Amino acid sequence: MDEEKDPEEETPVEEDEDETGVDIETTSTEELSSLIARKDRTGLLLVFETVPTIDIADAANELTPEQLIYIFHNIQSEYTADFFDELSQETKETLISAMTNRDLVTLINSQYADDLADAVGDMPANLASKVLQAADKEMRNDINALLKYKDGTAGSIMTTEYINLLDSTRVDAAISFLRQRGKDAETIYTIFIRNASREFVGTVDLDDLIFAKPEETLSDIMNRDVVSVSVNTDQEEVGRMFQRYDLNALAVLNADDRIVGVITIDDAIDVIAEESNEDLARMALMEPAERPYMQTSIWENAKHCVPWIIALLILGTFTTMVLNRLESQAIFVSLPILISFIPTLMDTGGNAGGQTTGMMIRALAVREFTPKDTMKVLWKEFRGALVIALFVALFSFVWITIEQYTGIVSLGVIEETNGATYDFSNYNVWNGLAFSGEHAGMFAIHALTFSALVSTTMFIAISVSKGIGTLLCMAAAALKKDPALLAQPMLTTIMDVTTLLVYFGMACAFFPRLL
Repeated sequence: MDEEKDPEEETPVEEDEDETGVDIETTSTEELSSLIARKDRTGLLLVFETVPTIDIADAANELTPEQLIYIFHNIQSEYTADFFDELSQETKETLISAMTNRDLVTLINSQYADDLADAVGDMPANLASKVLQAADKEMRNDINALLKYKDGTAGSIMTTEYINLLDSTRVDAAISFLRQRGKDAETIYTIFIRNASREFVGTVDLDDLIFAKPEETLSDIMNRDVVSVSVNTDQEEVGRMFQRYDLNALAVLNADDRIVGVITIDDAIDVIAEESNEDLARMALMEPAERPYMQTSIWENAKHCVPWIIALLILGTFTTMVLNRLESQAIFVSLPILISFIPTLMDTGGNAGGQTTGMMIRALAVREFTPKDTMKVLWKEFRGALVIALFVALFSFVWITIEQYTGIVSLGVIEETNGATYDFSNYNVWNGLAFSGEHAGMFAIHALTFSALVSTTMFIAISVSKGIGTLLCMAAAALKKDPALLAQPMLTTIMDVTTLLVYFGMACAFFPRLL
């Protein structure tokens, strides 16, 4: 008699695959290609029902136009509308080129106008014209209206598909309207309210609408303390407003205070990410790329890098000029170790200033302060710089002394103006020469004096660098320029020259007998 199997001992069914063999948690180009080759509409639909749309789009970017068209022929528009929006710009253009006008009409009119306007704005003229011809009159008007706004403004990123009701509308009528028309809007969680003069007067949140009494009007329950932006407001300011006021959607008004569109949280997040990427690129001294790295050609990458490298090369002329004038001075001839610490001092000053500019750029971006607060911020940074510079200077004094005594660096041959010559080339703690003979005392004097020279220069360089970094960022912001674009290259050049001059001046003061 066969033993009865324990259900718990049976081989478990894989939870991430169904009978089609499709991984329902993720997908790949190969899986999509396989499903399309087998004409497995059921499996393909399962992918769209269970895998995030953006993950499908990432895999689909490698498909052929014919394979993409198969997807749009066999998957409902409720899935493919978002899918098209997530495809790369290059894939969108390839797909539109390959589609017939009939297919394109169905695709285009299932999209949101703002998403389509973003794609059309980057397309060649022939493809943009093909899209506009396929769009119905209302969609075409919306796209053209959005394209007329300057890039990077609230008008260019807003959507015209939103719920906009009169303040006299009853709650029960508003709910009925949402049921009928809500699917056509990009968001229903925030309802925008206008008065009889079509002026924007407030918003109603969906939860407030649901729990309100049916006979109440929207003016009874709407939020009146709302914020809005104009069509010409910079998109970076839009991102800050979403962050500051915890918004789900934001009204965009024209010159007559009438609402012409709204910006939703997903578009605001895209703006915040885009602005952050621009700041990071400029802090790295590159022009921001408009497309993802893998979609950018080598030539485009080079165009983003070369101008800044050349600009910094030209700015480096000032550093070269100062160093060229100083290297022939007696102090550098008599004490050659001075040359060895120039890179360290210049890097330390630049790094300290870079920390400050990084903090300033971030704080200015999120409006923690404005150029009006320059003196207050400068005073705070100055005090902080003194503390940081003191700790670094004390450490550098000890460390550079250790370097000299252990032979990591050598004082070399020192020739004083009175004719005395000291050869410290082989002095180090390992052979004991630094602690014996007549030269032991002179080695200690020169070693400690040099350590004091470097640490003092470092103290001044750090203090000055942080102050200059603050002023450069504040000045750029006051001039309505991007601090990330101006502060870092200017700081590097100014600090290199300043550090060299301070270092040379301090060397003359610390070693007068070598002049």
